[in-house]
Amino acid sequence: MIVAHPDVPEALKMRGFEQLARAALSMQYGGNGASFEIVEKYIEFMCQLPWNVESADNLDIAKAHQVIDSKHYGLPKVKERMMEYLASVILVKKENPRAIFRAPSLLFVGLAGTGKTTFAHIIAETLGRKSYLIPFGGLSQALDLRGYSKTSPYAQPGLILKALAHCGSRNPVIILDELDRGHGNDGAGIMGALLEILDHNQNATFTDYFLDYPFNLSQVMFIGTANNTREISTAVLDRMEIIEMPTYNDQEKIAIGKTYVLPREAQEAGLKSEQLVIDDDVWPKLVRPLGFEPGIRSLERLIESVVRKVALHIVSHDYDSVRITTENMYNYVDMTFASNS
Repeated sequence: MIVAHPDVPEALKMRGFEQLARAALSMQYGGNGASFEIVEKYIEFMCQLPWNVESADNLDIAKAHQVIDSKHYGLPKVKERMMEYLASVILVKKENPRAIFRAPSLLFVGLAGTGKTTFAHIIAETLGRKSYLIPFGGLSQALDLRGYSKTSPYAQPGLILKALAHCGSRNPVIILDELDRGHGNDGAGIMGALLEILDHNQNATFTDYFLDYPFNLSQVMFIGTANNTREISTAVLDRMEIIEMPTYNDQEKIAIGKTYVLPREAQEAGLKSEQLVIDDDVWPKLVRPLGFEPGIRSLERLIESVVRKVALHIVSHDYDSVRITTENMYNYVDMTFASNS
């Protein structure tokens, strides 16, 4: 029987049996099948949760450096913080491989386009953990995080336990995206739920209202992102380590465009590295019209449009490759797009 799943705590197994028995009794006295559907959903979800499953952290510090540097330009202080955390895990695990090391809760604060969410995913990849993003712009109430009780017509688990079930491990990286947005009419409730989720004195016994049974969140690494901290309660901020994400100047945007954005977009368009070359003196002309945008979103869109045009020219004219120079750049670069981005 499904409630006998070996990882499910015994007390929760018994609760599953009791609810099945109660639903069967209800059917004997004229009840409908709705109660069975809720019990089935409840039992399936408890069995999906990673009660005793953890992904192994990448404990090779040199490899971690290589991964994080290959994925994101700059941010030496942020990267150093990750290496410090990883070094601490390595030392603790050497002494006791079964030791529990609480993950830090980080908050990346910076203007739009400065790479907050991207870097959060990169941290997960560096550590060898799965990641799951919860967009706070779409949250309307705390129950979205805490779950809806089985007695509610909207009965379903909250986003936190859904993230764990999706990742299949109890130590993923959960990204709390745009914490400063979308609190609806329940801002205080959402902040209260976050406090319980992030506080190390409480999150080891976090109780989702649907599951109605404690689940240990202490091994989860929570990374929040925000444009600013004005809409985030002081109590929540006290539980997170705030890391400022800097804006990019022209030279940094050029380095990011060359090293990270162009290779990625070319690969996604099916182009080999030798099929598209952009001369060095073209890059300042690509970046400068974007003005003083702090991030690189407009640059990413511009490079994507260039790559599409190059792909079309290669296919249409049977070119082997395209080299973009200051003389021919306007055949491939829509500067109107750049100035309006």
